Amino acid sequence: MGNKNAAVNFSELVNKNKQTLARLQESPRLLLHRRDGEDLVLTTAARAEQDQTVVSAATRMLAAMARREPGSMELLLDILPEAFPWVRFLPEPDFHAFAVELVDTMRAADSLGNSASVAQLLIAWQHTAEVYSDPELLAALTHDHGEDYGPAPGQPGTTVSRAVLRTEPTADRPASNGRSR
Repeated sequence: MGNKNAAVNFSELVNKNKQTLARLQESPRLLLHRRDGEDLVLTTAARAEQDQTVVSAATRMLAAMARREPGSMELLLDILPEAFPWVRFLPEPDFHAFAVELVDTMRAADSLGNSASVAQLLIAWQHTAEVYSDPELLAALTHDHGEDYGPAPGQPGTTVSRAVLRTEPTADRPASNGRSR
């Protein structure tokens, strides 16, 4: 049994479904290339459940480790640069905020069975580190231009602060710090 994912065109699944599905015996996942849409991944329900079980277990272990005692959080802070080398560009307070937010978001996402928020968090913090890694970009983004250019296009009252989307309260919408209620 191979550990590399097989790939086929979506039309092969449609035209030769039995032969194509039989490939799932050899590969844990089947990448389906689509001509006019995003590629899809096909797997068995049992394999998807196994993947979710592994991610959930790792999340719970990481969260439990981080909550144990102050030394455990220090261990997490020590290993994060190995997992995410770009954190070296974050200022110390942001590095700590990233660690806490990562663990909290992983726990919350695991409770919902949906990891999209973790992926979004990682991408946002990576972009934040990218800004800090480039002195010219950092200067351009932090320079006081002395003018208020008005609200940014998009939803009224929405601003982006570090890695988290924050919305300002309005009469019909209470304040939100990016966390679900």
